[in-house]
Amino acid sequence: MKFITAIIKPFKLDEVREALTGLGVQGLTVTEVKGFGRQKGHREIYRGAEYAVAFVPKIKIEIAVTEAMMDAVVNAISTKAKTGQIGDGKIFVTPLEHVVRIRTGEADAEAL
Repeated sequence: MKFITAIIKPFKLDEVREALTGLGVQGLTVTEVKGFGRQKGHREIYRGAEYAVAFVPKIKIEIAVTEAMMDAVVNAISTKAKTGQIGDGKIFVTPLEHVVRIRTGEADAEAL
């Protein structure tokens, strides 16, 4: 099993969610986060004053999948979240050792 964490631009969330649902992903967690990478933030004007915003709003998507689904999920996220501009985000894939569904006690792949 794999745990996939993707950091994407907020306006790309619906496209990514639809693509993942089409692949058969049954659950995901979405969190509003802030951060920066090579973008180094940006400047905004508020009430006539310009100020630097060090952290850019992003969306973090977390998905637990079987190893067989990993490549398709990563491909769907990269395809749908891509704008070609700086700040498109990143996808992290890490091993997932054990999962338990609390309600039923099912474990590992059955719990996904």
